Amino acid sequence: MEDTRVKRPGPLAPFRHTTYRSIWLANLASSFGGLIQTVGAAWLMTAIAQSVDMVALVQAATTLPLMLFSVVGGAVADTFNRRRVMLGAQIFMLCVSVALAITTYLGLINPWLLLAFTFLIGCGTALNNPSWQASVGDIVPRADLPGAVALNSIGFNLSRSLGPAIGGLIVGAAGATAAFGLNALSYLPLIVILLLWKAPSAPSTLPRETMGSAMMGGLRYVAMSPNIGKVYLRGFAFGIAAIVVVALLPVVAQSLPGGGPELYGLLLGAFGIGAIGGALMTTRLQAMLPSETIIRIAFCTYALAAVIVGASPNAWLTALGCAIAGSCWVLAQSLLNVTVQLSSPRWVVGRTLSLYQTSIFGGMAAGSWLWGVVADGQGVAVAMGGAALTLLAGAAIGLWLALPQRSAANLDPFNRWTAPHLELDVQPRSGPIVISVEYRILPADVAAFLDVMADRKRVRIRNGARHWVLKRDLEHPEMWTESYMCPTWTEYLRFNQRTTQADAEITTRIRALHRGEGMPVVRRWIERPPDWFASVERKDTIDPP
Repeated sequence: MEDTRVKRPGPLAPFRHTTYRSIWLANLASSFGGLIQTVGAAWLMTAIAQSVDMVALVQAATTLPLMLFSVVGGAVADTFNRRRVMLGAQIFMLCVSVALAITTYLGLINPWLLLAFTFLIGCGTALNNPSWQASVGDIVPRADLPGAVALNSIGFNLSRSLGPAIGGLIVGAAGATAAFGLNALSYLPLIVILLLWKAPSAPSTLPRETMGSAMMGGLRYVAMSPNIGKVYLRGFAFGIAAIVVVALLPVVAQSLPGGGPELYGLLLGAFGIGAIGGALMTTRLQAMLPSETIIRIAFCTYALAAVIVGASPNAWLTALGCAIAGSCWVLAQSLLNVTVQLSSPRWVVGRTLSLYQTSIFGGMAAGSWLWGVVADGQGVAVAMGGAALTLLAGAAIGLWLALPQRSAANLDPFNRWTAPHLELDVQPRSGPIVISVEYRILPADVAAFLDVMADRKRVRIRNGARHWVLKRDLEHPEMWTESYMCPTWTEYLRFNQRTTQADAEITTRIRALHRGEGMPVVRRWIERPPDWFASVERKDTIDPP
């Protein structure tokens, strides 16, 4: 008998794609440098600052840009060439890292200057990450996307497992300057790969969106996608509590017997080893359990790990707690990331991912400051316990706002719509354009029609329509008219290019209910005040006002 079971891609399947494999390896080298730099910055802060909260602010300075500028980074990722964006971000971070190394070598560094350099590196990361994460879906097929996201986590955490230990040895032997210099060198392989990569670019006949319009488009898409909003909420809840282990680990390492930069690096290494294990479990768990079950396990187990790290009297037990925390860290973030990617069409995925980054890294930035203040006043154990309780509350959120199941909707472009022939010479900036669609619906089908039109309204507005309304003829109740507006003719064309295969299924459902002769009648209008028409004196060219 023929085996009809669907073969799931293996965890290493994305490595079949040469481009993905090359960038993954280059990112691995860059991640090594970044983690070594993190060890150097955190340990240098313990030497030049007088309070625990300044040490925790190193993590806040790293994550705050990801909260503040990720929306801009997402709009850039969806509007400009992603390869060039990543290349520019890498060169910027290289320059900042070189400046940090030179400043430290010359003895000019101070706590606030160190935070400023760390913040600038975070700005480069905020610009780079949305373009890289959005590019993954362009490089590998949809079936390999969960595996690619998990491999990205494995790469980062493979460097996390070894990089901090190496960083601790480098800082202990040669000082923070050497760690910063090595980080600067680590950007070079990725820069070379990006220079050589011939990324495919989809030709477009439409002008590029303005940044303001692109950012508003991303916010509008998320506002009309309630399931994505649930992912953001859980990401924020996880980030604000889970960051406690990473933010306070330098203080924990310093308080343990024999504590020093080497022990700090080893504890971060244990966190990274646990993260690799969590990434390797991700694909299997996602196949076995619902998303909500997995995220609750991650929240609750991380709470246990935080208690262990805060109360442990020796390095071995602390390392065990770090390993458990690392596995849950990757498990939660990989699941949330994949859920966002699979719930977003390609035209907006950079923006939805950037807003996800804003939520989770915004939580991390706030948590770094919050738990640093608590630890400074009440001690590390109290801060870890408070974060553990917050994690348990984050797990309980799922009782009311459960994560959606991973989307099976086809979000590929529909690509069947063609611009209509117009009798008037409409210019790209002409508008507003008003569209009406007329349906004939039998009384027995009205309830089903209204249900599907609720989905139609959400999709229309999500893709850029404005002032959507549904009207019913008082004299002929079987006649219904849907109408909406686009600001310009260009935006109307862009609106139709955003239609996905899943959106087209809604149209099919509506047409199945339509009982008129032929297809529903679509009319397109240009809206003008009466005095405007008088001024053009029968001119047949509709110029922009």
